[in-house]
Amino acid sequence: MKITYIHHSTFCVEVAGKVLVFDYYNGKGLPGCEYHGQLPEYPQDTPVYVFASHSHRDHFGTEVLTWSARYPHIHYIFAREVKRKLGNSMLKRLGVGEQIKDRITYVRPGEKYEMEDLAVETFLSTDSGVAFLVSVSGKTIYHAGDLNWWRWEGETEDFNRHQEEVYKRQIGLLADRSLDVSFVVVDPRQERDKFLGIDYFLQQVDTRYVVPMHLWKQYDLVREYQDSLESEQMRGRILLFDKENQSLTLEGLP
Repeated sequence: MKITYIHHSTFCVEVAGKVLVFDYYNGKGLPGCEYHGQLPEYPQDTPVYVFASHSHRDHFGTEVLTWSARYPHIHYIFAREVKRKLGNSMLKRLGVGEQIKDRITYVRPGEKYEMEDLAVETFLSTDSGVAFLVSVSGKTIYHAGDLNWWRWEGETEDFNRHQEEVYKRQIGLLADRSLDVSFVVVDPRQERDKFLGIDYFLQQVDTRYVVPMHLWKQYDLVREYQDSLESEQMRGRILLFDKENQSLTLEGLP
């Protein structure tokens, strides 16, 4: 399995000749944090699966639909809210037309989907849209989207308590699974609470590797978190990507 970090929460995962792209956007449009990562090029006959957990501009870019011109075996798995953002007029402006609709599967939280040789399960986000659990060629990959234990200074206790309850309930659905790679939110804007979500995830979920994401370029947070873990084995499960378009092939995961 090969992982390529594009930027922010955007990753490409190559496994068994297939490419999975999660939460791609072009890296622009967010003041003070611009990225320049690029999608790698693959042979035209590569099966490509493009996931969008929700429609926020740092997780979804409409240009992904134009990739269908290069990759005839492309399929899109979008949270249902993305459908509202697209509409027929957007498809026309992109020049992809009506035919692209047959390649899009819109998903809701708490459901399971089978598509060709992929199995996709969705979870309710604590922010917007869904998180994904994808099983493909014997490997299991989790991408959180914006599912995180969001605790914000200045919010009410009721709000923060609800965030905690929903997060713990959703992560509890993964407790009896064995995952290969998990992409999990670590957001520096939460300040002292930035590690709440990843801490709980590691305590509850059997995952071989965890990739912190949504870092707003503050990659030193990953090193800080690794240093905070008492177990060397636990530290070894945390993977650091600190450069756009950085790739890593995971040992023991062909």
